[in-house]
Amino acid sequence: MDWLSKIRADKNFTQCQVAKMCNISTSYYSQIESGQRRPSVYIAKTIGTILNFDWTKFFENG
Repeated sequence: MDWLSKIRADKNFTQCQVAKMCNISTSYYSQIESGQRRPSVYIAKTIGTILNFDWTKFFENG
């Protein structure tokens, strides 16, 4: 999910900062960002709110 790391970097957040704001581990967030894991709807909404994008982007094909 290169788009997610780009959005995060554009907002000047580290993976650790976003993970803490979501109340998840940094390793779990890293796995989401690398595409190894898909977030739950709740976590997707939380990340979307923090980084200011539509959370449904996590579940789009392509």
